[in-house]
Formats: sequence, structure tokens, C-alpha cells
Amino acid sequence: MDFLSIAKRRCSVRSYTGQPVEAEKLEKILEAAHIAPTAANLQPVHLIVVQSEEGLSKIGKSANTYGAPLAVIVCADHDKAWVRPFDKKQTGDIDASILTDHMMIQAAELGLGSVWICHFKPDVLRKEFKLPANLEPINILAIGYSDEGPGDVSRFDTQRIPVSQLVSYEKL
Repeated sequence: MDFLSIAKRRCSVRSYTGQPVEAEKLEKILEAAHIAPTAANLQPVHLIVVQSEEGLSKIGKSANTYGAPLAVIVCADHDKAWVRPFDKKQTGDIDASILTDHMMIQAAELGLGSVWICHFKPDVLRKEFKLPANLEPINILAIGYSDEGPGDVSRFDTQRIPVSQLVSYEKL
């Protein structure tokens, strides 16, 4: 399947069957994160893979993972992130987002569902997982077998602005 077909099939899943994600599929998802580009190739990201009931319960104090059997807490490492010299913009959150997107697309290619969770209490995650000050939780990626079925590939025709409104060429 080509990239656009996979990307169109992927959707945010908020109901999972509970079937565990196989170790070999998790390895592929983590490899997708591993090869993701980061600013200056500094790789200022740390992933915390959570599969145990205890770990998922800890996340549950901070966020809803919708019954997914697997979650990845994606953290930016502020000690490693590249900083743009002109305005001091640190790219750790951008790098973390790129890794998350790679994992989501790989999960979809493997027949898994996922949802990118930004609605969480960072202070609770920080406490529950004893995160050091340099690690900022950016998002949580819940992954598992969807109980909802694949996304409707035609939904982009009505749920997205037209490409003509999204893109301009050399002027606004």
C-alpha cells in the first residue's frame, strides 16, 4: 500500500478491542520512531513504552487512553534539543511530533489503530513516571486493535479545507 492510502486509512481510534499488540509490531513502530528525522539529528526525544496494567493505570491518572493495551509517552529532552539561534525556538516538541507521526503511520500500516493524546496532565505524568526536569511529556500515543474499523477514506473531502485554501505559491 502506498503512503497516501495508509495515511487516508489512518484515523483517531478511541475504542480498542483489548487484544495485546504483538512484540514484533511494537518493534516496527519503535523502529519508525528511531528513523524519524530530528533537527540537526540531535534526537532529543525519549519514549516510554507502557503496556502493563500498572503503567496504564498511572497514565489513566493523567489521561484517557480509551482502553488501548499500549501507550507510548513521547517526551522532548530539553538538554539535547536544537535551538534556532535567531529567536531561541527550541525544536524538541517538533521533533517529538515527527516521531509520533511516524509511529502512527507505521501502526496503521500494521493494521493497528492509534490516537494522539495531548489532553493530559503533564504534572501527573511527570510524578507517576518520575521524569527528570529535562524531559517534557509532549504527547501520549495510544495504540491497539481498533474496535471501530478503518477510517472512511472519503472523509477528507468534507472534513478538510480544500488544498487551494491550505496552500499558496510564493504569496498569500
